[in-house]
Amino acid sequence: MPTQFAVEFREVTYRAGGKPILDQLSFGVEPGETLVLLGRSGSGKTTALKMVNGLLFPSGGQVLVDGKPTVEWDLIRLRRRIGYVIQEVGLFPHFTVGRNVGLVPQLEGWEPQRIAARTAELLTQVGLPPAEFTGRYPRQLSGGQRQRAGVARALAADPGLLLFDEPFGALDPVTRREVQDQFLALRRTLGKTALFRDP
Repeated sequence: MPTQFAVEFREVTYRAGGKPILDQLSFGVEPGETLVLLGRSGSGKTTALKMVNGLLFPSGGQVLVDGKPTVEWDLIRLRRRIGYVIQEVGLFPHFTVGRNVGLVPQLEGWEPQRIAARTAELLTQVGLPPAEFTGRYPRQLSGGQRQRAGVARALAADPGLLLFDEPFGALDPVTRREVQDQFLALRRTLGKTALFRDP
């Protein structure tokens, strides 16, 4: 029986303004696998990531998540089952760290006690002690702490798939190494499927 990929690109082409950004791109990512997209600036790495969670759609070919083309997914359901971490983190500045991390579980209708427990668990896993960081705002965090909070938020609803769009690029080299090592430890523990876009 053939493997059902967690993510599959089948001869995907994407054009913007008549210019091909992706041309006949095909690959598959198995459940639990980590794939890193490498290439020059403008080669379509971010475009490919955005096609996985339905921010963009192919001009030709198909992008499938769990065997289903993205054009057939309810986009809200698709995006809520995917954790997305970007370089600028994207934390809501007027929300506390705890509320940022718990946002998707709240939208999913989780009970407040379950959200609080999940938030505390994840903040602990990413090295942000809950007693110290739950009530802080993003402006009160360092760059590395914001990135860790962004990873916790991406994991909050326990998605099977994680997308990372150059998540460590804005960090200094020492912090970048620490956060990368932390992510690798988490990935081994949690067994998530992950796509990285690297510079």
